[in-house]
Amino acid sequence: MMAKTSMVLLAVALTRIFMGGCAGTKEHNKMSGGNEQKAAFDDAKSIGGVGNYQKATFAAGCFWGVEAAFRKVPGVVSTVVGYTGGHKEKPTYRQVCSGRTGHAEAVQVRYDPTKVSYEQLLEVFWGIHDPTTLNRQGPDVGSQYRSAIFYHNEKQRAAAEALKKRLEKSGKFNKPIVTEIVPAAKFYRAEEYHQRYFEKHGGVACHLP
Repeated sequence: MMAKTSMVLLAVALTRIFMGGCAGTKEHNKMSGGNEQKAAFDDAKSIGGVGNYQKATFAAGCFWGVEAAFRKVPGVVSTVVGYTGGHKEKPTYRQVCSGRTGHAEAVQVRYDPTKVSYEQLLEVFWGIHDPTTLNRQGPDVGSQYRSAIFYHNEKQRAAAEALKKRLEKSGKFNKPIVTEIVPAAKFYRAEEYHQRYFEKHGGVACHLP
């Protein structure tokens, strides 16, 4: 277990080293180019339901950087970036950016629980962004950039609530944690150019440590 934890902490450290500032809304809008979303997936289709793998869904600002961070974690099998937690069906990136669909930019993670635990994924999540800024990460502002955990079962909810309380008592943050802990909602896969963005385009992760 110590070896697994060390690998996760190493992944977090590497993420913090390589993360610069966010690309920002202007660059996001420039990249969108009016592309329509290729497909919408619900939880079962987009991720999970394979072997003994489990799924987790997190929102922590710009999903490019969040995905890049989780892909470094040993035991993570695959990742998908998309939109969840809103009220509009099959939203496009441009629509989500308007802040009027209610969706958050999110990453859905499929992981092997024999190699990494959900609790360890929570530690990564809270280590790669500032959970005390409401609807904001760095220069990215809006409810689509909110900090949120979308739990898929009661065990995940309990683990998230417990770790949040421990972090609040630890004094690690000098402001209250505003991370939402809410039931998983329908997840819409983002346009293809967003998937594994930094692997395709180079550059450093656009997420704050």
